[in-house]
Order: sequence, then structure tokens, then C-alpha cells
Amino acid sequence: MKKIFLILSFIIFSNSAFAGSCPMMAKGVDVKISEAQKLRDAGMEAHENGDHAKSEELLNKALGMFKG
Repeated sequence: MKKIFLILSFIIFSNSAFAGSCPMMAKGVDVKISEAQKLRDAGMEAHENGDHAKSEELLNKALGMFKG
């Protein structure tokens, strides 16, 4: 019984310790979104200028940021 109580205590209190990391994780997501948006804008500008190879390279790079 003591072991079960001890295990449950660790589980309950360890979850609240990780709750403070949410704002840091959100900031990391915001940075990635910002970088991807810059790549997207550069890719669309290259497309509009007729440089489709550069456009595809930049847009694939932006998409690659969200994989894995």
C-alpha cells in the first residue's frame, strides 16, 4: 500500500512540475512559425519573380521545419 501511495504521489506532483514548461514550448513554436513564415514569403517572392527552383527550395525548407 505504501508503494502505491508513493508512486501515485510522484506521478501527481511531477505533472505539476512540468506545467511551467508550457510557455517555453509555446515560444519555441512561435519562433518556428516566424521562421517558416519568412521562408514562405521569400519563396512566394521568388515564384512571382519567375525563379521557381528557388521558390520550391525555400517552400520545402519551410515545410521541413514542421516534420520530425
